[in-house]
Amino acid sequence: MSLWTPDGPDLVIHADNAEVLGRLPDATFRMIYLDPPFNTGKVQRRESMRVVASEAGTRLGFTGRSYETVRGKVTAYNDAFADYWAFLEPRLEEAWRLLTEDGTLYLQLDYRESHYAKVLLDALFGRECFLNEIIWAYDYGARANSRWPAKHQTILVYVKNPTRYYFDNAEVDREPYMAPGLVGPEKSARGKLPTDVWWHTIVSSTGKEKTGYPTQKPEGIVRRMVQASSAAGDWVLDFFAGSGTLGAVAGKLGRRYVLVDSSPEAIEVMRRRLPDADRCSGTGLDFVSMSEPQVVR
Repeated sequence: MSLWTPDGPDLVIHADNAEVLGRLPDATFRMIYLDPPFNTGKVQRRESMRVVASEAGTRLGFTGRSYETVRGKVTAYNDAFADYWAFLEPRLEEAWRLLTEDGTLYLQLDYRESHYAKVLLDALFGRECFLNEIIWAYDYGARANSRWPAKHQTILVYVKNPTRYYFDNAEVDREPYMAPGLVGPEKSARGKLPTDVWWHTIVSSTGKEKTGYPTQKPEGIVRRMVQASSAAGDWVLDFFAGSGTLGAVAGKLGRRYVLVDSSPEAIEVMRRRLPDADRCSGTGLDFVSMSEPQVVR
């Protein structure tokens, strides 16, 4: 018997999401955020490094002290699928079932797959349920000399019911005007609501958000989604949870969350990261492993 109940604690579930989704109740989540593997064909890797003082070090630093670079644990996952859409489509069908009638799906992909996803989601949700294409633009990362460097990702936004969906942009954090002198001091001080183009840096390699997990997304962009498309006490879901950014944001904003991931590395990152968010939300937090096809708390 399933121990998961709508009024239960926040959950982090260690399992293949295909085994979990069918056992979650219909119309439970007001917002679902998905950041699936992008089907790049590459192994995504992130290696932690730190510099320590060492008499045997080969790097010379301030006042002539020598240092060496210490390499830490490598986190990796394989981002390649023989049939990507056979993998993703049934999971998106489950997302539609799990949304409340006034719920919203945010699906984040890059340029390789976002146009295919738009066609698929039009078929699954209906074209009238397409709300936005959000462009997340940033100014850091790979360089290219033979083409325009790719510096954005696409977030497709679909609603369950186009006449009933929840959206409260008054709750969204405002951002500075790019040309404050054109709007006057009062508007400039208040800031403006984000549009469908979100300029936001990636997670800094030295910032306090950094977990070391590859493909970690910044809290700032997920926070906008949670603020606009859910209210305090609502349930939100991410079944490609990765580093647990949705849980970190949801906990701070008083939402309830369910996170699912099959990667032991992801579960370990979330184990370290989410107790702080849990204290902010004031709810219990269980880390669970599914060896049997049932959802457990």
